[in-house]
Amino acid sequence: MEPTTTIRAELENFMKQNGLNITQFGLVADINPGTISGIVTGNRALSVHQLDRITATLGHSKGHFYKNYIEEFLSSTTPNIRRVRPLLYNCAELDMLDCIEQVVSLLMEKLTYADALFTIAEDFFQQGKFAASIILYESIAVGEKKQHSERLALCQYRIFMAKQGDDQEINYQAAIHFEDYVERLDDADQLDALKDLVNTYRSLRKWSKVNIFAKIMGDKAAIQCEINQQIKLKRRKKKRTSVNPPFVYWAYSYLLRAGVCEAQKDYNQALEYTYTYADLSWVKETDEQTLLWKGRFTEWAQANTYVNKLLAGDIGVLPDYLAYVTSKKNEVVHALVNIIEAANQYDFNVDDVLKQFELEIQSLEEQQKSVGVYTQQLMSESFARFLKGLADYYLRKGMYQKGFKNLINSLEISSTTNNRPYIIECVKLIERYRKNASSDIITSYQTLINEVRNDEE
Repeated sequence: MEPTTTIRAELENFMKQNGLNITQFGLVADINPGTISGIVTGNRALSVHQLDRITATLGHSKGHFYKNYIEEFLSSTTPNIRRVRPLLYNCAELDMLDCIEQVVSLLMEKLTYADALFTIAEDFFQQGKFAASIILYESIAVGEKKQHSERLALCQYRIFMAKQGDDQEINYQAAIHFEDYVERLDDADQLDALKDLVNTYRSLRKWSKVNIFAKIMGDKAAIQCEINQQIKLKRRKKKRTSVNPPFVYWAYSYLLRAGVCEAQKDYNQALEYTYTYADLSWVKETDEQTLLWKGRFTEWAQANTYVNKLLAGDIGVLPDYLAYVTSKKNEVVHALVNIIEAANQYDFNVDDVLKQFELEIQSLEEQQKSVGVYTQQLMSESFARFLKGLADYYLRKGMYQKGFKNLINSLEISSTTNNRPYIIECVKLIERYRKNASSDIITSYQTLINEVRNDEE
């Protein structure tokens, strides 16, 4: 039986088996008998709502006939966006991405449908149906590729964000692709787009990229700060702006650049950048949002001052840093990373610190499963980094069982997120102490490495 006749054939067969005429079936399905008659004879179009009623009456799950519907009722004529809109929403709900691709392919033959598809794509994106939204955004982008429009850039922005997930290689490729479109966005979107782009590079530890785009964001934010000030002085009406006040992106750019210096072990320059974003006395607004952000940057500056002094070898700040961390539970994982790295670099004992945060360390793995996209990336990276540092700490002390346990866990997290730099770091450390590893550790290690190789193939 050909797919194009399946709906009609099953409908006729059902009525025959159950002794129903067209009128009786219409009553059961709550559809006008004339509509049923038109469907049976092939002279009547069928709406998605009617199809769903027929599908349920025949005892099938929703979406059972969608592929047949596309072939029988949509492919032969130019689809009407009003008729297929509910089909697209239902397919997105059911994760029937192949059907969405078929429908979009038919619709994009008429460029007049681009506006409607963009609206639907935006709905999908806001609802978290990212895979479905990507199909629509990519189709619209292809249609507008030669126009270099703002909507093309916005589609690419949404695609970039929709692709952010656990696989760091996918995140990286999406970021690289999006770079060329940032400047084409509306001024109101550019700062947020730059923030999202630089956050991805930060989670990937691509420090040169972080530095480049953090500076661009800071420079653009400084310009926006000046423009806003001029608008206030001249009492002009404000244009659409970014999600946060411009000074937030300016301060965040210096926080990010301080992070780059920290990663490059230039702790003095990191402190200079930290002192820069800590001083927001020039921001005169007193609204709730401004005060909230000023408080956050003051808090972050305090923490990062402790961090950079500690990593520079000033062990004397450790008690103050611990006191700060104890009152800020969300800072524990980052603090432990910094403390263990300092301990390894300057060879001091932190057994008491590890004991103090024993329960927090045990719960960190669960915490990273319940956070947002960028927080997820940073938590996974930070936790893998901490475990690798902890493994190094124990292995240097000859505590091989603890050391290898943490090292295997770090390698497992790194392989799950496709974090290649940390996979390499873990492999180097395992190979350095391989002679001290048990057969079980070597087996676990080989299994993980084989999985990594298979993923690459």
